[in-house]
Amino acid sequence: MDIQFETTGCRLNQIESESAARVFIENSFTVSLTSLTAKSQVFPKAILGVINTCAVTQKAEQKDRRIIRLMLEKLPNATIVVTGCYAQLAKEYLCGMSDRIAVLPGQLKSRIVECAKLLRKAVGPEGSNGSFFKNGVFDASSFARYMNDGLFSKDAKMPGTSENPFILSTDSFVAHSRASLKIQDGCNSSCSYCAIHIARGKSVSLDASVVIERVKKLEEAGQSEVVITTVNIAQYKSQYNGKDIRFAELLALCLENTATINFRISSLYPQVVDDYFCDVIKDKRVRPHFHLSVQSGSDDVLKRMARAYKANDVLQACRKLKDAKINPFLSCDIITGFPGETDDDFEQTLNLCKDAGFTAIHVFPFSEREGTLAATMKNKVPQSISGERAKCLSEYSFQSKACYISKCVGQTFDGVMETVKKSAVSSNEGDGVVFHAITENFLHCEIHGFDGMLAPRPGQKVKLEILGPIKTLSAKGGETECLAKFV
Repeated sequence: MDIQFETTGCRLNQIESESAARVFIENSFTVSLTSLTAKSQVFPKAILGVINTCAVTQKAEQKDRRIIRLMLEKLPNATIVVTGCYAQLAKEYLCGMSDRIAVLPGQLKSRIVECAKLLRKAVGPEGSNGSFFKNGVFDASSFARYMNDGLFSKDAKMPGTSENPFILSTDSFVAHSRASLKIQDGCNSSCSYCAIHIARGKSVSLDASVVIERVKKLEEAGQSEVVITTVNIAQYKSQYNGKDIRFAELLALCLENTATINFRISSLYPQVVDDYFCDVIKDKRVRPHFHLSVQSGSDDVLKRMARAYKANDVLQACRKLKDAKINPFLSCDIITGFPGETDDDFEQTLNLCKDAGFTAIHVFPFSEREGTLAATMKNKVPQSISGERAKCLSEYSFQSKACYISKCVGQTFDGVMETVKKSAVSSNEGDGVVFHAITENFLHCEIHGFDGMLAPRPGQKVKLEILGPIKTLSAKGGETECLAKFV
């Protein structure tokens, strides 16, 4: 019996989907994590489709709905389970899309574990003639109703279920060469533009001793790198040996209790970057790549956003990171066109990005989120102006990244093999199949030729020499950014 997984949004969603997929594999299902497209074939044998949704912007929700409709089309005999943040915010709407849809609100996502067990029982020898089958064929609508009325109902008290946001964890991965570990979920902040604290609830942290044990298991399983994922890393808190600890202390403990595995931090808040944190990250096994949640370079806009820092705090954090690590890759998130953002506010943001030395900028035109304070604010910025500002920042980001890569040419970096794909640039070598890898400083590389070497496997450590940027691809937003060779 086949299961199809789809994921939209952040790395946090990806690791949750990977872990859920592992649960279904352990229950003897065949799982696919390949993304469906309009050109994909139809999969009539699939009995379940799972989409882990994102709700960070209106565009993300539009993508969610498009993929749900695609799954209904390409998996005509399957129950479609919709979970994640959008499922938490729009359950009634999603249920109305089809009687084959079962909505698992994001805050109940841990129940996907029980869903796998129930589905195994339903399609096994004992269940094949039960209420979920008609004339020997799986009845997707009946199973969806059962899920919506039972296991997926917030008020249901199902035996064995647990609202443990950290239950979805795995030390082996189906679609990713690098391991991820979620250590914190939810958010206690109420930033005026953000609906994530509504969708994911209050901040919760994975116990420090559990984090350390899971990292040790990843190392024992042969993982060369683990990406530490959170919703708000500044709100991580736990206890260890009777002492209260925050993220920096947790990272130090993880380093002390392991020997070879490397650590990459998915996202930082400026207030986390203090002197102690910078002492910890000087360790060679902490990757020199840091993504800061910034949103604006204007103190006036940051205040209206209800952010807990000012522009100068961002600059200080970037200076500290550069002092702690050699030539780190620094990136950030920026929202353009927030209500009331003036030309001067935007100029301050652009100047902040330049002064901080960000290598790359993830730009998001402001997206109004229902239920947030920003949705009620006046002085809305026209989408045309917001879009132009986003374009300006994106162009700067492209130039900054190309400059950073050029400065890395001829240098050797540690890396992790990811995939073997068709070449994204023309090549006279072989049949155009090349390796893709990611360096310690977050450069996505394409490598041509083996030079007599054994082909490295995904997840394997490698050493790479940077040859130069692939400017045409980067300009189009492609993930592959530069050419490299094995050393």
